Amino acid sequence: MIVLDYPYVSRFLTDSVLELGQAVLDTPQARRLAGDAPLHYIDEIEFSARLALGGKVYTNSENGLGHVLRCRCNEDLARQIDICKDKALFRESVAALHPDYRFRRVPFEDLAGLDAPDVDYPFIIKPTRGFFSLGVHVVNTPADWPAAVRAIEAERAALNAEYPEAVVSGGEFIIEQSIDGEEYAIDVYFDAEGNPVITNILHHTFLSADDVSDRLYYTSARIIETWLLPFTDYLRDVARECGFRDFVSHIEVRVTETGDIIPIEANPLRLAGWCVADITALAWGFNPYECYFKELRPDWDAILTENQGMATAMVIGDLPSSLDRTRIRDVDYEGFQSLFANILELRKIDYHQYPVFAFAFVSLPETELPALKQTVSQDFTRFVVTE
Repeated sequence: MIVLDYPYVSRFLTDSVLELGQAVLDTPQARRLAGDAPLHYIDEIEFSARLALGGKVYTNSENGLGHVLRCRCNEDLARQIDICKDKALFRESVAALHPDYRFRRVPFEDLAGLDAPDVDYPFIIKPTRGFFSLGVHVVNTPADWPAAVRAIEAERAALNAEYPEAVVSGGEFIIEQSIDGEEYAIDVYFDAEGNPVITNILHHTFLSADDVSDRLYYTSARIIETWLLPFTDYLRDVARECGFRDFVSHIEVRVTETGDIIPIEANPLRLAGWCVADITALAWGFNPYECYFKELRPDWDAILTENQGMATAMVIGDLPSSLDRTRIRDVDYEGFQSLFANILELRKIDYHQYPVFAFAFVSLPETELPALKQTVSQDFTRFVVTE
């Protein structure tokens, strides 16, 4: 079964739903986002009955999690979702794998009265329920703490303006030590025995030490060859500690210089958000949604043989929080697209509703990735026309 919800549903996803014959929970959001696609809609009663019988479910967006949790007809599924959505609970669940990793929960109302936290600097503070880097801050020194608290206080009112409280909440925060290393985002489903099946690995590239944005992700044969086995082994341990089974997730990790794999977060019942999971089909030629619903395992040996030396990237045309989006009159999409030599797909986003104007999917030789990183470090507001 599928739950479709905002912020975005791609044509590839709706085509996949049709080809897989998956039922879709009938909601106003689903019908609006799917347009005229002839999907098989079911009501909440049937959806709940199927869920109670252990039917597989996928949500393109965490906005749709409320529909799954509301019926409470599959307590084990609800438990797995809760572990993922509560970042502090996730840390607690995998603590046995990382006994030296330090973190703590802090209610929002306690932040202002909290002295500089007793955590190694630099550290990260973020909502325990969060998404899309909203409300995330890097604190480098004790002197930076008061400014971080003021910024959080100023942002808190806006946290739920674009996403429901089940997705992003400013009520509680987690303070956790910063992890030095390379960041990767893993699309994976766990079978009935908790064995992980990875459908893609994306390298999350940051523009600076203080950058917490989601502007650039890419995958390549080298990345899969290097990390498929280590990440599979690690996620098997995560599944054991968290009790993940018959479950799909988008899990972010960092790898330290010594090779330790440290989790950042796990996102429940979906692969990469905003339908970025579609990049798997663009890069590797197979459908990740089909893999999950049919429990297929990618033949990575054959796939990688055909894709040596190439990379596929996703670039977000994001907008700074300081920009008044109500004043945007137009976006120069042609100019933005001209930044990339071989663009596979450009998705235009409602920039009045979200702090993003586009997602670009790009194919390029892996040797050109350094140049791409320089390109995406530009100020994208030059493509924005304001009043």
